[in-house]
Amino acid sequence: MIYRFVIVSDEADNFKLQIAIDSTATFMQLRNVILDSAGYSKEQMDSFYICDDEWNKEKEVTCMDMGTDTDEDIWIMDDAQLDEIIEDEGQRMKFVFDYMTERFFKIKLKETIPGKTLHDPLCELKLGTPPAENVDITEFITLPKIPDANNIEPIDRSEFYGDEEYNEDEISDFDEMDSLDSDNYKF
Repeated sequence: MIYRFVIVSDEADNFKLQIAIDSTATFMQLRNVILDSAGYSKEQMDSFYICDDEWNKEKEVTCMDMGTDTDEDIWIMDDAQLDEIIEDEGQRMKFVFDYMTERFFKIKLKETIPGKTLHDPLCELKLGTPPAENVDITEFITLPKIPDANNIEPIDRSEFYGDEEYNEDEISDFDEMDSLDSDNYKF
């Protein structure tokens, strides 16, 4: 069976890929045709996430086992065939190609073509320009502003405990504690 995927980006409205790939191909083969079609390097860590109808991540298919302690199944791109995880037209995925900034492509299984096979994945359509592969990380991180030391008001220490105006009545009377039966309390 052949799967036909449509791939878009929220960052580049005019960008679109259409990939045809055999259903028995691996996620690594899908990854490689996407990266080649977008003109991206294959040196970065990336992952596919199988999503629900509202693009919420449900299952990860990653480049390599990172050795995390989890009860969840770990799917590795080289080992996982597309048809092991994806079955229905309309299935949604995210392909996170930039871990540092969580940038991704949205992927949807547009069509399944039964009775046909495809030896090598094929980019059938490429429209527009993909978003830049790498971006300046500072564009995505908002650093807190450090206050100007010249504009900080001094602390009024007159209201702290222990000042000259200390009032002994502010502390409760502990004599009532002596009347408690200490045998009921084991420390």
